[in-house]
Amino acid sequence: MREGKERLFDRLKGFLGGAAAGAPYSQAAADLGMTEAAVKMAVHRLRRQYRRLLRARIAQTVASPEEIDDEIRHLFNALEG
Repeated sequence: MREGKERLFDRLKGFLGGAAAGAPYSQAAADLGMTEAAVKMAVHRLRRQYRRLLRARIAQTVASPEEIDDEIRHLFNALEG
């Protein structure tokens, strides 16, 4: 089970940033033996989980919950260059 989830994550992590950096959903679906709709749902769930984990981690680094969104914006601005 874990190996299957690792394979799924390895194939879908390129979709985390929004537009896929590489092959489209259809190619990922073919690679994984899934339908394109199933891949889109898996990417949606992966992004939702990533957002939840990122917010939780950022919350540990700021003084108040009101600062979370500002800190996330600052992080993404720094990553964009």
